[in-house]
Amino acid sequence: MRPDDEIPHVPSPADGAPASIDDQPGPAVGRAHVSGRPVNALDATATWVGAAIQVRLTVTDADTAQAVGSGDVPVLGTPRVLALVEAATVAATANRLPTGATTVGTRVELDHRAPTPVGRTVVAEARLAKADGRRLTFDVIVRDGDTVVADGRVERILVDRQRFVERAFSQS
Repeated sequence: MRPDDEIPHVPSPADGAPASIDDQPGPAVGRAHVSGRPVNALDATATWVGAAIQVRLTVTDADTAQAVGSGDVPVLGTPRVLALVEAATVAATANRLPTGATTVGTRVELDHRAPTPVGRTVVAEARLAKADGRRLTFDVIVRDGDTVVADGRVERILVDRQRFVERAFSQS
């Protein structure tokens, strides 16, 4: 998504989309726990297009640019915005993954457009826009009320969790 692109509508619970994930404690967004039926084939992802979810975060001092080292201002830091949209993309497909599979991030395009002070609640929405085999592309948007805080795209790849971890550790 580029700055002059129209910001897409991402379905919300009001539109009948899946429910949101509650605020996560502490400075990091935890793993989403979404249950559902397993999918048997890694190439079944085309049927997942449109999957969407929201993740909420109430900004604390631990989430600020000052705290995460990305700046010296007491507002929501860009690394926290990125972690929040990544958590939303993970949660959007969590109940669809085959047993033993996971997704890993490969590319992010994120425009952080507006500051968010401590105490405000932001909502990150992720919608699976495209699935090409194992490659999943999500449109993401973060809002503070009616204000767009950030928007962009996140790409993830579907992998076999055990093989991925084994490869990662065999290279160290």
